[in-house]
Amino acid sequence: MTDADLLARISDLPLNPDEVEKAVTGPEHGAVVVFTGKVRDHDGGQAVSALEYSAHPEAEKFLLKVCAEVAASSGLPVAAVHRVGPLTIGDLAITVAVAAPHRAEAFATCSLLVDRIKHEVPIWKRQLFADGLSEWVNAC
Repeated sequence: MTDADLLARISDLPLNPDEVEKAVTGPEHGAVVVFTGKVRDHDGGQAVSALEYSAHPEAEKFLLKVCAEVAASSGLPVAAVHRVGPLTIGDLAITVAVAAPHRAEAFATCSLLVDRIKHEVPIWKRQLFADGLSEWVNAC
């Protein structure tokens, strides 16, 4: 799989987990793990009413790099799409998929990929609280 074949995208449109799963599925893989991160209604004991995600203009290049590195090191197909813009409770913020011959390596690689995206791709989250206040998360 080349970088051009990888599904690694930043989008302001609703996410489709089926698209991400399809990008990694193949007859040689008995396990496909699809992770969807959804906007929840609370954080740190506070009621959350919505989120806003902002991304660096080059964020998609960072996402592609992370996906390519994880695919190369694991030898497994991976895909990831992260949403930006305003999201409401229950909306999908990220969808990641990994396929493997067996479930253990698919789960482990999916977890690694999500962690790397969270820490290495310049996407920032602003939480809007029910009381009208807001805070930026992981904005350094």
